[in-house]
Amino acid sequence: MATLIVNQPPVGGFSFDHCKRNAYLLVEANKVGSSLPSARKTGTTICGIVFKDGVILGADTRATEGMVVADKNCSKIHHISPNIYCCGAGTAADTEMTTQIISSNLELHALSTGRVPRVATANRMLKQMLFRYQGHIGAALVLGGVDCNGSGSLAAMAVFEDRYKPDMEEEDAKRLVRDAIAAGIFNDLGSGSNIDLCVITKGNLDYIRPHEEANKKGVRTGDYKYKRGTTGVLSKVVTPLNLEVVEESVLTMDTS
Repeated sequence: MATLIVNQPPVGGFSFDHCKRNAYLLVEANKVGSSLPSARKTGTTICGIVFKDGVILGADTRATEGMVVADKNCSKIHHISPNIYCCGAGTAADTEMTTQIISSNLELHALSTGRVPRVATANRMLKQMLFRYQGHIGAALVLGGVDCNGSGSLAAMAVFEDRYKPDMEEEDAKRLVRDAIAAGIFNDLGSGSNIDLCVITKGNLDYIRPHEEANKKGVRTGDYKYKRGTTGVLSKVVTPLNLEVVEESVLTMDTS
């Protein structure tokens, strides 16, 4: 078989040898009850860190629909209250609506009590809402903020095994959160594009969007336009359609 392949003259078009090989491997894998390896894709990268004067939240900006990048600059750091923000991962619509509902309820709570919302209050509201729907809401959240008791508490745990230390300076903490998000961007297919940061301190909020453009589009090194005739055409059939326009109407968009 190898001799026949070598002796065959080269022909135009694409080679589908690997497609045939993959189909053969899939058949053999099904016979023994195993499956072919697939690309690893887990999704969004979000994290939060407590430093000396407050908290920093970070997130990537890639939104995916299956294996398709639907949005390269999606905002995943959501407003809860002026002193509380929340990073969301999971289903984009679920995280957006969940944080909006909690933000609205927390505003009503602040108006009725006459005081600034507490991070613990937002944490309890989020937990009760997500538990009520028993996992049918696809939202994994990292909550952080600053209240009258000092640094805010987190509703989700981000692991910084290597470089985290207590009472970090703001710039060191921002660099650590940036590196944590960048690690998810460069090692996971579901995370990508830019890095957003949200620095919350007592009496101050700095929402940096974007903090850094991690995946910059490179310059093409070659021309990928092929000349006509590079791929062989096996057959060509043109079927004319005799159509008659019976009615034509133009609809204008309502912008009121």
